[in-house]
Amino acid sequence: MVAPDLTLPANRPTSHEWVRLRTLTFLRWTAVIGQLMAILVAWFLLGIGLNLVWCLATVGTSVLVNLLALFLTPESRRLSQGAVLTLLLFDTAQLAVLLLLTGGLNNPFALLILVPTTIAATTLEWRATMLIGAVTLVLTTLVAGLYIPLVSTGGEVIQLPELFEFGYWTAIVIGVVFLGAYAQRISHDSRVMAEALLAAQLALSREQKLTDLGGVVAAAAHELGTPLATIKLVSSELADELADDEDLRADALLIREQADRCRDILRSMGRAGKDDLHLRTAPLISVLREAAEPHMDRGKEIIFTTEPIGDGSDKQPAIYRYPELIHALRNLVQNAVDFADGRVWVDALWSGSTIVVRVCDDGRGYAPDVIGRIGDPFLHGRSSNSRKEYEGMGLGLFIAKTLLERTGARITFRNGTTPFVAANRKPERSGAIVELAWPLERLLAPEREALGENVPIES
Repeated sequence: MVAPDLTLPANRPTSHEWVRLRTLTFLRWTAVIGQLMAILVAWFLLGIGLNLVWCLATVGTSVLVNLLALFLTPESRRLSQGAVLTLLLFDTAQLAVLLLLTGGLNNPFALLILVPTTIAATTLEWRATMLIGAVTLVLTTLVAGLYIPLVSTGGEVIQLPELFEFGYWTAIVIGVVFLGAYAQRISHDSRVMAEALLAAQLALSREQKLTDLGGVVAAAAHELGTPLATIKLVSSELADELADDEDLRADALLIREQADRCRDILRSMGRAGKDDLHLRTAPLISVLREAAEPHMDRGKEIIFTTEPIGDGSDKQPAIYRYPELIHALRNLVQNAVDFADGRVWVDALWSGSTIVVRVCDDGRGYAPDVIGRIGDPFLHGRSSNSRKEYEGMGLGLFIAKTLLERTGARITFRNGTTPFVAANRKPERSGAIVELAWPLERLLAPEREALGENVPIES
């Protein structure tokens, strides 16, 4: 049997896009508090003269970046590699400027300049890690030569001997290289293992489906064997009796030939196997219906719509039936059915460059206080009054969001209306809305027949 390649580009995990903005923001708040405490202790308790205005302004830039991140982006947003790289470069530069204002390498906290490189090594690819490491080494060298000395209130300059200062610089350089390489290697091994586990999961899923298909084919071959044999026998007898009528004899021979072809098809599917493209691809709306099928009879009306948008073709696209895509869509439909008052809408839209899927309901929607964190694990994102008898672990949306991001989807959670709108003025789709958008090439399957050529079986 020819095994199709299941490790397609769109199916590979985006392993460098798992860092949440909230994580980096929390680390930066911790750094801000530590920097402020060090500055104030040095100024008020240790009597070290610092340029307090410039020091506080430098710390203030980190505060400003955190505030912008807090107000402009959702808390649960996962950052791309470029965004993480930019933020870590900012943190490195901010700390370097602060060290320049506070004694350079004579400052005992200079060792903290290793932190951005270590974070980069565990989250980014090696090129980005090397870039941050190189920037760290350059800035450390500049700080070692250009800095404002630490001076006590009595006018005494606080400075290490040159040999110790050089040794400190050497230790930081070695630390950047060693810690970066070590963390990068460990992180790489973890990512390789995660991808191996994903490949194993897909292989097991495919094998299960092929096993089920084999059972269906075997049952069909068993059940159809007797009628096909009868058709062949009767058509052969008719052909012998119609030897004087060429037209009717040709029809009888055609019937026998087609019976033989049915036999060949069943044997071909059951023994020789096929490239199981019919398991891998399907029209977009078929995939959506398959995902929603377990929830069709739960007392809520599920409405499916399809529509091309923009420069989209009138022909509905066929997409890959990724197991994680179907499972995630099923979770979203389940969530909508659980909290809908009576209706759920599943919309399929496509343009020349994008595929969009929306899952909407007419329930109460997401609670306003957690809508920015939808997709976090163990988070209950719906209004508590929408289904008092409903209890869950808060993992459904997290699992769906994680699996969909593996396929390259951009995910947006929002409500169809605000909770303060009167009931008679609410739109039909007043509840939660989940919008998924993929670049067309991430899901679009090539146009080809679902089944390959049947191999004739010679008797």
